[in-house]
Amino acid sequence: MKLFVKFLVAFGFFLSLLAGGVANAEMAPDVLVKQTADDVLTIIKNDKEIQAGNQQKLHGVIEEKILPNFDFDRVCRMVLGKNWKTATPEQQAIFQKEFRSLLLRTYSSALSKYKDQVIEYKPMRYVADEKNVSVKTLILQPGGQPIAVDYSLVKGSAGWKVYDIVIENVSLVTNYRSQFSNEIRQNGLDSLNKKLTDKNLIAGHK
Repeated sequence: MKLFVKFLVAFGFFLSLLAGGVANAEMAPDVLVKQTADDVLTIIKNDKEIQAGNQQKLHGVIEEKILPNFDFDRVCRMVLGKNWKTATPEQQAIFQKEFRSLLLRTYSSALSKYKDQVIEYKPMRYVADEKNVSVKTLILQPGGQPIAVDYSLVKGSAGWKVYDIVIENVSLVTNYRSQFSNEIRQNGLDSLNKKLTDKNLIAGHK
């Protein structure tokens, strides 16, 4: 399976895991993931509108239940790397807005890929006062190879938030940072922001 397709399959599960609300400071992150996953996956499988390809409903689910569970400021800083520090506040704001729309489009595609995969959880060592953890899972696919997926979470004042996904040792943040840094190096951050804006406009997510 190509890496991009693996990202989409894993994203579908990522959506389902977060939809129950990852931001809970009182519950261990692995326990929270396990408890929310089954219920949400059942909803996805049984929602006739989503199964029929209702994009607006997908977008609504993601906007309301998924994206708020990101430490989005942290994600954007990590994705842009050193370019974040040299960007103006206006450039940072535009990037955050357009990157958020990009994730919305990606997750919408991911959710439509969900079929009958199963999640297997790896044992996790968790210290009560720990602030940064990784929840390790395997996505088991009928007739396919398992996909290793690790969810990186950080604990802040609002509870646990996801800031990265590592799929078969490939980091989502690192993957986007590599793509974006090439464009910034060649043409600047304004060019990257414009390309993201144009793609989002074409896709109808503005």
